[in-house]
Amino acid sequence: MLTYSMRSAVGAAAVACFATGAQADDLLIVDLTVPNQVTINSTAGLSAATVSGSDTTGIYFDNFYGVAGNALADVLVSGDITNVGNPSDFTPDLFRGGSGTDTGLNLWSWSSDFTVDFTAGTQAFTGSGTWTLTADEYADMLAGNMSGDLYFPADTSDDVANATLLGTYKVIVPAPASVVLLGIGGAAAIRRRR
Repeated sequence: MLTYSMRSAVGAAAVACFATGAQADDLLIVDLTVPNQVTINSTAGLSAATVSGSDTTGIYFDNFYGVAGNALADVLVSGDITNVGNPSDFTPDLFRGGSGTDTGLNLWSWSSDFTVDFTAGTQAFTGSGTWTLTADEYADMLAGNMSGDLYFPADTSDDVANATLLGTYKVIVPAPASVVLLGIGGAAAIRRRR
């Protein structure tokens, strides 16, 4: 049987856990369900911090990649993604540091304002962006993590220590049967080339 002090400790731990979870909203959803394409969608998630910085440094998706791989040569299809409070310049871009060795993904250059602002407790982002990828770049993203933290301003892993945690991201991948079919199609393409 739990004593009063034990119940209080358990209750306090539950409240602390709930409060911590409430501070880290999913701000961005990374959609990988279309082969050789990535779409980043905003959510109604609230920023966990108030911070200003340069969108030329941008947002860092910490531990996005599960493997060392390829630098990005992505091509923007369309995009109006921006932080709430600053206008979109319709040219968001993606970057992977270290020529493919950095484990994070960077979203940058989304606003016509050089300095962009996030305010704690208010919606962080609006809009979306879609980019085409090479088959290798897409495979690197599929091998990555399903969720993680978003830091600003940061473009590579060495910036995280001095950046601010804004919230989290989630990744949506194809259903397992689709991935198997992609693998079969890729193997057939390799055999045809030989």
